[in-house]
Amino acid sequence: MKNIDAYTHLRGESIYLDDIPLIHGTLFGASFGSPVAHGIIRHLDISEAAALPGVVRIFTYKDITGENQIGGIVPDEPLIADHEVHFCGMPVAFVVADSVDAARAAVKKIKVTIDPLPVITDSREAQQLGELIIPPRTFQLGDTANSWQHCTHIFEGRADTNGQEHLYIETQGAYAVPQEHNAIKIYSSTQGPTAVQRAVSRVLGLPMHLVEVEVNRLGGGFGGKEDQANTWAALCALAAHHLKRPVKYSLHRMEDMAMTGKRHPYSADFKIGLNAELKIIAYEATFYQNAGAAADLSPAVMERTLFHCTNTYFIPNVKATAYSCRTHLPPNTAFRGFGGPQGMFMIESAIAKAAEALGVEAAVIQEKNLLQTGDEFPYGQIAQSEAPDCWHKATALYDVAAMRKEVNAFNAANKWHKKGLACMPICFGISFTKTLMNQARSLVHVYTDGSVGITTGAVEMGQGVNTKILQVAAQVFSIQPEKIRIHTTNTFKIANTSPSAASATADLNGKATLMACTAIVERLKKMVAEEMKVDAQSVTLQDEYVWVNKQKTDIDWKSLVMTGHIKRIGLSEHAHYATPEIHFDAAKEKGHPFAYHVYGTALVSVTVDCIRGTYTVDSVKVVHDFGASMNTAVDLGQIEGGIVQGIGWMTMEEVVYDANGRLRSNALSTYKVPDIYSVPKEIAIDFLQTPHDNLAIFRSKAVGEPPLMYGIGAYFALRNAVRAFNKTGQFAFDAPMTPEKVLMALYATQKEGIIESHEETTNHLAVDK
Repeated sequence: MKNIDAYTHLRGESIYLDDIPLIHGTLFGASFGSPVAHGIIRHLDISEAAALPGVVRIFTYKDITGENQIGGIVPDEPLIADHEVHFCGMPVAFVVADSVDAARAAVKKIKVTIDPLPVITDSREAQQLGELIIPPRTFQLGDTANSWQHCTHIFEGRADTNGQEHLYIETQGAYAVPQEHNAIKIYSSTQGPTAVQRAVSRVLGLPMHLVEVEVNRLGGGFGGKEDQANTWAALCALAAHHLKRPVKYSLHRMEDMAMTGKRHPYSADFKIGLNAELKIIAYEATFYQNAGAAADLSPAVMERTLFHCTNTYFIPNVKATAYSCRTHLPPNTAFRGFGGPQGMFMIESAIAKAAEALGVEAAVIQEKNLLQTGDEFPYGQIAQSEAPDCWHKATALYDVAAMRKEVNAFNAANKWHKKGLACMPICFGISFTKTLMNQARSLVHVYTDGSVGITTGAVEMGQGVNTKILQVAAQVFSIQPEKIRIHTTNTFKIANTSPSAASATADLNGKATLMACTAIVERLKKMVAEEMKVDAQSVTLQDEYVWVNKQKTDIDWKSLVMTGHIKRIGLSEHAHYATPEIHFDAAKEKGHPFAYHVYGTALVSVTVDCIRGTYTVDSVKVVHDFGASMNTAVDLGQIEGGIVQGIGWMTMEEVVYDANGRLRSNALSTYKVPDIYSVPKEIAIDFLQTPHDNLAIFRSKAVGEPPLMYGIGAYFALRNAVRAFNKTGQFAFDAPMTPEKVLMALYATQKEGIIESHEETTNHLAVDK
C-alpha cells in the first residue's frame, strides 16, 4: 500500500501549520533572544520597540499568569528569562505585532543590559565543576574490577561525538486561537500534543481541559519537536490569552537553528579488555553528556545511552557511568536514536582501537562477540537475538570477502585514493524507557454508510504512521482503504498521549486501533451469529462481505453496518493499549524495559581522495531485521532516510559554538547536510525474515530510529581508508569525520612524509586539474 499522503504531498495540497487559513485579526509574534550565553539581566528596555508602527504589545516574564516554567522532567527551564539568562537565544521578551515584518523589526530595537557570568560549553568542564542536571547513573553487569586480570589485551581511549541539527523542513511554530469560556486552541508543530497542552496549562494557569492542541502533520521532527515545540506554543498562547486575539509564530530558519537544542554532544573514556581468542571480557565507559542549559529530555537520553552502551555485543563484565552535564548552550534534546547512537559509537571506537593495535580487522572482534539468544544485557533483560543471522546473511549475501579483496586491490594500485570498508552491526531497543509512557488510545467510528473515521495519539511527520494505522483498520474490517480516514491528532479527542517518538508510535497506536476495530467487529459478528443461529466463531469478514463457515453470504459491509445501527449495536470504540511485560527498576538499574529489539548489519564502503581529504560513500549494504514488514515501501523509505541522516551526523554535519556559547554554524551556508551529491551511490537493503513472535503491530518491527546507526559505519570506513594511506599515524576518535579532519588525519605525525612527497603531490594536482 502506498503512503496515503503521497498524492497531496506531490501536488502541494498537504496541510501544515503555515497552510492553515488565518482568522481575521490574527497577530504575529517574534522572540527576542538573549545575546549572551550566561549573565544577570540588569535592564531591559522595550520602549523604542513598543513605539514602532504595528506593534501591539511586548510580553515579559511579568505577564505570565501561571508559572514561568516549562521543564518537563526537571523544573529548571523558565519560559521567559526573569533575572538570569542561561544560553544565547533564551527568550527574554516576546513581541506581538500586526505583521511578521513589524514583529521582527521590533525585536531588533529591544535593548538589554546583561552582566556577563562565566560561560561553560564543554561537558567535561561542567562535570568537574559539579554542574550536573541529575546525579550520575551506572549500569553494571558482572565484575569489571576483578576481570582485567583475565584479559590478554587491554586498551584505553577517548571518543567524542558532536551534536546534530534536526533541520526539519518545517521550522518550529504555533498558532494560538482564543475560544469561549477562557479556553484556547493551539495548532502546533509538535510531536507531543499532550506535552504542549501540559506546558501551556502550566504557564497560563489554566486546567488542561481548557487547552486544546491539534496537529495535522509535521514537516519533519526527528525528535526536535518532542519537547522543544512547547516554548513557541506557550509564548503564542500567553499572548493570545491576554489579547483575546489569535497569535501565530513560525520561526525563521536562523532563529530555529540558534534558539533550539540539537543532538547531544558526548565525550567518553573507555577501557576494553579481550582474551587471547578476542572475546571481550570487560568493558568500562564513562560518558559526559552535554545537556545544555536545562534538562529538557537529557536524563532520558542519557539513560538510553546506557541501555545501548554495548550495542549488539555480549560482554560479561560491564560498568558504564553517565553524567548529564549542564552547560550554557541551548538545551539539547531528543534526536533520532535518542542517546543510543552515542553509546554505540563509543563501543565501536573501543573495538576499532583494539583491532588497530592488534593488527586485525575490527569485523573479527565484532563477529566473535555478537549477542546470542539468552545473553543478558547490562540492564538485566535477556536477549532474543537476531544479531548472528543478520551478520551472516549480510556477509554472505553481499560477499564481504570479495568486497574486502576489492578494497585491498584498489589500495595497492592507487597511491592517492584509498578505499575503506567497515561492518556496522546494530541492536536497538524499542519502547519508551519510562514505563508509564508505553500506552496509547484509539477512537474508531464506523458510520452508517460504512465509512470509518479514526483518531489516535500518533503524529504524522513523514514516517508513514497514518498509513500503517489505516492498514490495521482495513485489515480488521476487511474493507478498501478508501473507506477509512485518519483524522488529525487532537488532545480533546485522545487525551494523555505519549509523544510520537521512540520508534513506538505505530506499535502503540496501531495496537490500540487493532483493539478498537476488533471490538466493533466482534459485536457485529455476534449480531450475525444470533440472526443466522450459528456460532460466532464461524462468522468472518472478507473482502467487504460476511462469510459464514467459509461461505460467502449476500451481506455486504455497508448493509452489515446499517443493520448493526438499526439493532443499536455500538459502532464506535475507544480502546486503550499498554505494552505488556515491560518494567524497569531505576534503583537497581535492572529490568525488562524494551518490548523487543531490532537487529541488523550494514557493510559500508568509501573512497577517500588523499590529496584533498574529500570522500565519497560508495555503498551501504544492509540486512535488516524487519520482523514481518507490513509496508515495505514505507519501511524502505525510513531506512534509506535514516542511513543518510546517520552518515550526515558522522561525516559532514558539524555544529560549531564559540567559546562564548554563540552558534557559528547558524545557517545553511555554514552547516552542511547530505545532498544528492553526498548520499551513498548505492543503498541495498535486504529484509531478514524472522519467525519469532514479538510485540510489534502485526509483527512488523519498528524502523524509525534503528537505521540511523548504520551511518556510524561510514565513520569507521573512512578511518580505515585513512589508515590505508597513513599506516602509522595516530588520530583521535572524533566525529564527525569532516573533510578537514580527514585531511589532517591523512598526514598526522607524518611531517617528514609531507615534505618528501610535496613535489609528487604538486604534480598530481596539476594533472588532476
